[in-house]
Amino acid sequence: MKVSSLSPVLRLHPEDQVVIARRTLPPGTEVEEGGAVLRITTEVPAGHKLATAAIPAGGPVRRYGQVIGFATQRIEPGEHVHLHNLGFRDLDQQHAFGVDVAPTAFAPAGATFDGFVRADGRVGTRNYVGILTSVNCSATVARMIADEFRPAPRGGDNPLAAFPFVDGVVALTHKLGCGMGTGEGLDVLRRTIAGFARHPNFAAVIVVGLGCEVNQAPELVRVGKVGEVRPRLPVFTIQAEGGTRKSVARGVALVRELLPEANQHRRRPVPLSHLTVGLQCGGSDGLSGVTANPALGVASDRVVQHGGSVILAETPETYGAEHLLTRRAVSPEVGQKLVDLMAWWRDYAERNGGDLDNNPSPGNKTGGITTILEKSLGAAAKAGTTNLVDVLRYAESVKKPGLNFMDSPGYDPVSSTGEVASGANVVCFTTGRGSAYGCVPTPSLKLATNTALFTYMEEDMDINCGSIVDGTETLEACGERIFQQIVRVASGEKTKSELLGYGEAEFAPWPLGAVM
Repeated sequence: MKVSSLSPVLRLHPEDQVVIARRTLPPGTEVEEGGAVLRITTEVPAGHKLATAAIPAGGPVRRYGQVIGFATQRIEPGEHVHLHNLGFRDLDQQHAFGVDVAPTAFAPAGATFDGFVRADGRVGTRNYVGILTSVNCSATVARMIADEFRPAPRGGDNPLAAFPFVDGVVALTHKLGCGMGTGEGLDVLRRTIAGFARHPNFAAVIVVGLGCEVNQAPELVRVGKVGEVRPRLPVFTIQAEGGTRKSVARGVALVRELLPEANQHRRRPVPLSHLTVGLQCGGSDGLSGVTANPALGVASDRVVQHGGSVILAETPETYGAEHLLTRRAVSPEVGQKLVDLMAWWRDYAERNGGDLDNNPSPGNKTGGITTILEKSLGAAAKAGTTNLVDVLRYAESVKKPGLNFMDSPGYDPVSSTGEVASGANVVCFTTGRGSAYGCVPTPSLKLATNTALFTYMEEDMDINCGSIVDGTETLEACGERIFQQIVRVASGEKTKSELLGYGEAEFAPWPLGAVM
């Protein structure tokens, strides 16, 4: 087969021994690479790797200029490199705290988005009324309350028709809140719920409990310091109200009282410094680290340059790439926090009979990702190039503008829930396999890594980043397009997941600790 004008492979770094297939390459395909012609020996699917040089058994294999694994057998030029001949081995990374720290090139002042300015000065990108639960036992009551304010199916009456500036009444329920001790698990749950209770995307919130749970609703509010931003915060329990029907009636009456006030809020221009963007990837493939993730990194830099904040999370999916972040840490203390998190996760995986290379998932592997090192290096690209200013606990509030790292599992709903609790008022979610996700009250943009995915899941995907590998758009141009879409969504443009109704069921606090 002849080589087309657009090379069928991508080289990511001069030191790499592999290149990435732009499209599926059948056996016999001839590829010109580095002045030599490689003959493909077996089929190489799109997004997968093929060797450009002979690699001895046990030798390191590099992608992005970094080691992603070690050859488990001799690999010949033109050979597909994947699970059958590439394995994981732990690396001793050199963290070099702060050596790449550089001044941020801030953008000129004046750029704005249209947001909801709350009484304490924080800014929301949406205007919801929220019903939060202290325990799973109050989940049904919360849902029944919210159901009273949902439009009837098939174009029936809309109970919120008189409140056009309210985005909805939503119930965020979970499976936790009792059967747990007063340790780390309870602290994490309270921090998460309190983060949502304080979130500026809610105009108003009520909290519903059962009454006898470990996670007492009034204590949750007190410990989470919710009253500091919501002096008026209705809290009640099913047991104190006298049962389910009376509790639903109480909740419905409270929401009706809150709606006129919520509807008084209006969007107005505010500086882009009020943006806090959560960075997520899920259902990744071999092109995630080539297209959507680095393009989102360009957009992340733009947010930071305008004085805003971005949150990178998914600690076990940063394992093996943490040294790239610690080099940008603004202090040794910040860098050491990240190193300590990685040590905790190694121990956590071992205690539970696993290891961190249990990730990538089956879908990741089908898409061309072989080891956790390869996945992490691609995932870290979402964070762009600016300085790492802070490392946060799960659901801990962002305090410093710039790039923040938040500890979380790699499981997308749990990680995104933590980012929203930390203050994210927009989430950007890259995917190569087709993750379906939303995260009320925060809008979630879905970024497809390849054009095929964008085409067949267009109703779920907001942005196609496959243009980069297709050769029709530069990485920088795609990143700028993502940034502009973030601004439009922050100003009220609906995302695909919002139009489809995603977001309530995806609320998923980290279930850390023993269930008793």
